[in-house]
Amino acid sequence: MPSVDLDIARRVELRPIAEIAEKAGIARDSLIPFGTHKAKVEARHYADLPRKARLVLVTAINPTPAGEGKTTVSIGLTDALRRANVNAMAALREPSLGPVFGVKGGATGGGWAQVGPMADINLHFTGDLHAITAANNLLAAMIDNSISQGNPLGIDPRQVSWRRCMDMNDRQLRRIVDGLGGKSGGFAREDGFDITAASEVMAVFCLARDLAELKERLSRIEVARTFDGKAVTAGDLRAAGAMTALLRDAFSPNLVQTLEGAPVLIHGGPFANIAHGCNSAAATELGLRLSDVLVTEAGFGADLGAEKFIDIKCRALGVQPDCVVLVATARALKYHGGATKDALGEENLTALKKGLANLERHIRNITTVWNRPVVAAINRFPTDTESELEAIESACIAVGARVARCEVWARGGAGGEALAAEVMAVLAEPPKPLSFTYDLSEPLAHKVEAIAKRVYGASEVRFAAGVKTALRRIERDHPAGLPVCMAKTQYSFTDDPSSLGAPNGFILTIREARYSRGAGFAVVFAGEIIAMPGLPKVPAAESIDVDDDGEIVGIF
Repeated sequence: MPSVDLDIARRVELRPIAEIAEKAGIARDSLIPFGTHKAKVEARHYADLPRKARLVLVTAINPTPAGEGKTTVSIGLTDALRRANVNAMAALREPSLGPVFGVKGGATGGGWAQVGPMADINLHFTGDLHAITAANNLLAAMIDNSISQGNPLGIDPRQVSWRRCMDMNDRQLRRIVDGLGGKSGGFAREDGFDITAASEVMAVFCLARDLAELKERLSRIEVARTFDGKAVTAGDLRAAGAMTALLRDAFSPNLVQTLEGAPVLIHGGPFANIAHGCNSAAATELGLRLSDVLVTEAGFGADLGAEKFIDIKCRALGVQPDCVVLVATARALKYHGGATKDALGEENLTALKKGLANLERHIRNITTVWNRPVVAAINRFPTDTESELEAIESACIAVGARVARCEVWARGGAGGEALAAEVMAVLAEPPKPLSFTYDLSEPLAHKVEAIAKRVYGASEVRFAAGVKTALRRIERDHPAGLPVCMAKTQYSFTDDPSSLGAPNGFILTIREARYSRGAGFAVVFAGEIIAMPGLPKVPAAESIDVDDDGEIVGIF
């Protein structure tokens, strides 16, 4: 049987994508159709238009098994704004097959706040992630080929840092030995795979604004060290041109629509727990030029996605969110307060009030660390009681946030009208200057400590052996200063996924640091977070199938 979301998606007749493009001010000769309901947009045709949109960032509390609905709210808010005659668009990330077949399921919203075609977007879509995977693995092949063909660059096989990738959760590939089989099989060495969303090629793809910048960033990617310790880049291997060729078509943003016919750009898909978690700069730039209000999202909770959106993406693009929408549910807050998953449908004001600490810290971070106005969106469930909703509203107002109840899952754009009104009220206020978590001139270790202490609430950062040395080497290679991309569990402010709510005074452990030279940031790994997830005990893949009519079922 189809899921509720899939059943709703099938009941709506999507409009031809050319009609959606016309709504968005996109000419037909700029479209590259992929069937009837999705297309790529040649964004270069609009590069000379000025930015005009106000930018709304949607983020959330730390996620729980109860669900928060950040993407659903982003889509419903866009529909609600258009109902209010606002020229609004959304710019979202592409789903990865890893979570689709793993634990999360689909990533196209839910209920009456979805983008379509839902099954297409959640599976292969227009092939962007496959192109990124191919470009990443072409570079890996060229590294090992160079070593095998006389090693003209003097690459030390023990210092090859570039990892292969695939768009699937596969723990078996985290650490492998390859190059077996004698001389014809290459040089045996330890290796491994990351999921495509965590690849530096994905980060470069999402931060480049045009093809020229894409190729330049790809050429800077560091892949290995020579025997005398010098960096080897994709440019040294003469790989950047071919990688750009693989990515050329994928680099055009994808245009789809909400169930209510609002235009949506979906492009790029880095995870916010192990990457920078934002949709592509190319899609954001296009949306800023075509709409009056652009709704975008950053992955997972505000401690990860919003922090990286501000400290990495806003710096790279020279933009700032004019309003931040923070999504929360009563169910998730009760879970943060100690309620068990099977009891979240019951009123529990004690657990709710305890869990509100998580919401309150996120609000304070947004308003005091980053100086952004915030609207808390209570994503309402049928089991929520009036007492619970009032408690959330009172807590939000007490810490300086606007607040609105949101019912977009059940009612589409009509259920987001109160949220849209609060957002527009914020946008009517004089804009505030954006503040960052740290200054780029600070040492990398200090930037890590600033994120840990100012955003997470840690009292101390403990660096594993060799990490500070690695950070100093990165600083020698890039003395101008880099932002930090923190890889950390999404479930907690700490590096322990079981530590819920808003802990204080904990120690954050940094076990590894990597230099993403092409992306332009340093990646630090906190706790046990890894760049290749595994499937859960009961993966979502077990429920996905194709029925007798050839329709895909089981995506939720």
